Amino acid sequence: MKYRFKKHYTRDEAEKLLPQLRAWLAELQRLREEEQRQEKRLNGLNVEGQDTGGETVNQWIRALAGMQQILAEFQRREIFIKDLSRGLVDFPALIGGREVFLCWEADEDKIEFWHDLDSGYGGRERLG
Repeated sequence: MKYRFKKHYTRDEAEKLLPQLRAWLAELQRLREEEQRQEKRLNGLNVEGQDTGGETVNQWIRALAGMQQILAEFQRREIFIKDLSRGLVDFPALIGGREVFLCWEADEDKIEFWHDLDSGYGGRERLG
């Protein structure tokens, strides 16, 4: 059978990653806020015609690089962030030989839901 994803997670495998994912999601959120703050400052400097180099640009680039580094960890593991602000994450999995996503939100203690690859959050069903 041809699957869309190379990696498929069991519920246990995915749940073992939750502490690390929580830390990465919190750091991504922090870096995104920092990036947006620096970008706003840069845009203000551009409007005023000032030199936009220096520390503001460096902080903006550091935030972007930090985000890219964490996102690469998700990509390498084939774990998908569906909504960063909610901490909504999907893990490819197999249920009854069918490829699905295990679905988890950062405020949930365990992975208790799944959905079809195409149905998304609205199609979430409780795991048996």
